[in-house]
Amino acid sequence: MTDIRKNLDRTRVLAAVVERDGRLLLARRPPGKRHAGLWEFPGGKFLPGETPLDAARRELAEELGVDAPALGALLWVAPDPGSPFVIEFYRVEIHGEPTALEHDALAWVKPEELPHYELAPSDRAFVERLLERRMKKGDGGGEGAG
Repeated sequence: MTDIRKNLDRTRVLAAVVERDGRLLLARRPPGKRHAGLWEFPGGKFLPGETPLDAARRELAEELGVDAPALGALLWVAPDPGSPFVIEFYRVEIHGEPTALEHDALAWVKPEELPHYELAPSDRAFVERLLERRMKKGDGGGEGAG
């Protein structure tokens, strides 16, 4: 995992790794945004002083119309190539049915199907790491993002 202290001068971005029934939630970025048309784990920039749970609650309410009552483990941290952002991937629990309020589309994807999606660079790096860890565990499926 990238040392978070090396990224103090960068803008923190939360990426919510939401799992339901063995599938992970992806959102496709709309036209006019950085990485338009690429899929990502939903989330967004931290506001000053926000905790990860505060950021998850605010961003997922804005983007998906859902409540985020609980935040799980920090799964991975990665700088976003060519930008001032550092992406922090957290497991997030949601209540409600997500709606694409700020994205083109949403998809619930089995982990082994993630490589078939055109992912934003940091999200692709996270997925590669996730799948590599699953392979090392000898786990072809069913255990999720941990």
